[in-house]
Amino acid sequence: MDKSTIDDILKRLRLLEAELETEIDRVLNEKRALFRYTLTKGKVQFESGIRKLQKHHRTGVLHYLLNAHLGHLFTAPIIYSVIVPIALLDLMGSFYQHTCFRVYGIPRVVRSKYIIIDRQHLVYLNFIEKLNCIYCGYSNGVIEYVREIAAKTEQYWCPIKHAQRSPEPHRHMNNFIDYGDAEAYRMRFKAIRKEIRDKG
Repeated sequence: MDKSTIDDILKRLRLLEAELETEIDRVLNEKRALFRYTLTKGKVQFESGIRKLQKHHRTGVLHYLLNAHLGHLFTAPIIYSVIVPIALLDLMGSFYQHTCFRVYGIPRVVRSKYIIIDRQHLVYLNFIEKLNCIYCGYSNGVIEYVREIAAKTEQYWCPIKHAQRSPEPHRHMNNFIDYGDAEAYRMRFKAIRKEIRDKG
């Protein structure tokens, strides 16, 4: 498969991704209507009476704990101990991009687009389930956020594809220079840097 074929597939893939985003938005709007809530400036608002209806599906904390799998209870401290490196990663990622990206001229990654914490507003979740959801939303959001910071850094400093493709490369990787193409590296390096500065 030559480069023009790959470029053609990537172009079609971008069109399909845009179509997928439109379809996801349509389905989300249907779900919002079905479950009777709106989303305004990131704030969820349920219709009157819906929260009361949802409350009937909540499991009490004591019942939840008494019926929990013993393995889940024993591993909970391990899961929650990971908050320390995740919070540190969040702090260091933010510090890094707010200093280095300014020097490099790269637009900063908007943290709030990646770290979404909203499941705790669901009244059918008990306190422990809400806490779990806050933790998962934060942890996975931080990893997505820092991944995007790292991806932009890689495009700025080392925009070369790997000899072996990883299972889920970041979105910037498709624009990178082929592994082993020394001529293209020297010719395109500055243009790729400019692209990350201009488009982010």
